[in-house]
Amino acid sequence: MAGDFCAIVLGCSGGPRENNLSGYLLYPCQDPNQLLALDAGTLLGGMDVAHARHHLKDFDLTHKELTTVGEVLLHKLKAYVISHAHLDHICGLVSASAVDMRKSIVATDATIENLKDHIFNWVIWPNFVNEGRTPYLSHYHYVHVPLEKKTAIPHTDFSVEAFLLSHPHEYPSTAFFLEYHSSVMLYVGDTSPDSFEDSKHLSQVWKHAASILQEGRLKGMFLECSVPNEEADKIRHGHLSPKTMIQELAALQQQAGVSLKGLKVVVTHRKENFSSHSDNFDLIEKQLTELNHLEIKFIFPSQGDRIVF
Repeated sequence: MAGDFCAIVLGCSGGPRENNLSGYLLYPCQDPNQLLALDAGTLLGGMDVAHARHHLKDFDLTHKELTTVGEVLLHKLKAYVISHAHLDHICGLVSASAVDMRKSIVATDATIENLKDHIFNWVIWPNFVNEGRTPYLSHYHYVHVPLEKKTAIPHTDFSVEAFLLSHPHEYPSTAFFLEYHSSVMLYVGDTSPDSFEDSKHLSQVWKHAASILQEGRLKGMFLECSVPNEEADKIRHGHLSPKTMIQELAALQQQAGVSLKGLKVVVTHRKENFSSHSDNFDLIEKQLTELNHLEIKFIFPSQGDRIVF
């Protein structure tokens, strides 16, 4: 199936299972060599699932001494785009860093400082990057992305523009507009709804997205919905529920002045609840479907899926 962008779901849950955490591969469908990881809570385990489902078939494999997953990691993947430094978004990146190399970690200054101070610090993990506590092992290179300014992603034709999110109480999470030859994908990290925060960061994201929508260049979006409406008050700050997710998307539609009908929105970060009576994954899907007066094309991913935009 032809499309502008393809994505492979490495992990789609917000936890607590460590084998299915936030992580997605994104590439132009016509050029899989331009491969990015959007967060990397689960990385190699997700590639294993995708490979078992024959969803790594787009990649031209030339290193016969390597497994398919090994070649995709070591030779195809160009950069990690990290929304924030919470463990469920970086575990796979950290674990792979001992064998991985020659890649960029693309993030805002705040996220990079958290990675330098609290992860790659020779206490929690060796410093496999090129900044922070010495000695530098420099398998990776930090690319500092200023807010609201296009930045090129090295060794790709992608550019990225970052917007601040609250998650929660001003913790710095990030939304990224990823542009390739004028086509754009929006990846939204963990976020509070604006109604729960003094700062209105999502409104700034929607303001920027509105013009891209009007131009017909926004091909899709990744947006979190962590808990069903019944649990929203328990984690009032930090995440979206179906109700607040629809409210935020309605704000985008109003800002843009164009219909969101048919826009593909991948619903990320659904949290498992271990209930024997009601499954959060199913309940979030049911509630979003019932509230979807905007006629958005919601995609409820499973690990290993391949999605075309």
